[in-house]
Amino acid sequence: MAQKRDIKIATPRGYVYTTTSKNGKVTARIQWAPGFGRRKGAAFMRAQEFVDSECLRYMNPLTPRRTGTLIKSGTLGTVIGSGSIEYLAPYARRQYYEHKEKARWFETMKASRKETILKGANRIAGE
Repeated sequence: MAQKRDIKIATPRGYVYTTTSKNGKVTARIQWAPGFGRRKGAAFMRAQEFVDSECLRYMNPLTPRRTGTLIKSGTLGTVIGSGSIEYLAPYARRQYYEHKEKARWFETMKASRKETILKGANRIAGE
């Protein structure tokens, strides 16, 4: 069955085509612009790096400290851009859940800084 193109919508991200067959069936197709995936992937990676580094920065004053080793273990154990913050200190887990004053410092940071971090990440990702 022969098809004809009915509508073509062009955007910087690519094209949307609709086609109608002889029996009236309409099909929509997306054709991404060359390089769009690579550019967006790079922007998302930069946004993830921003989120990781901002979380570490905002958690710093909330993290229990006696010598600063716990904070340094978070910096050393985290691969910026991986989306995972890890503390290398063997006592980190216990401190996170059982510290008298500063337990669950990530959750505390997230409650107060989530919107700021999301705004920055959206700006970097281009949304």
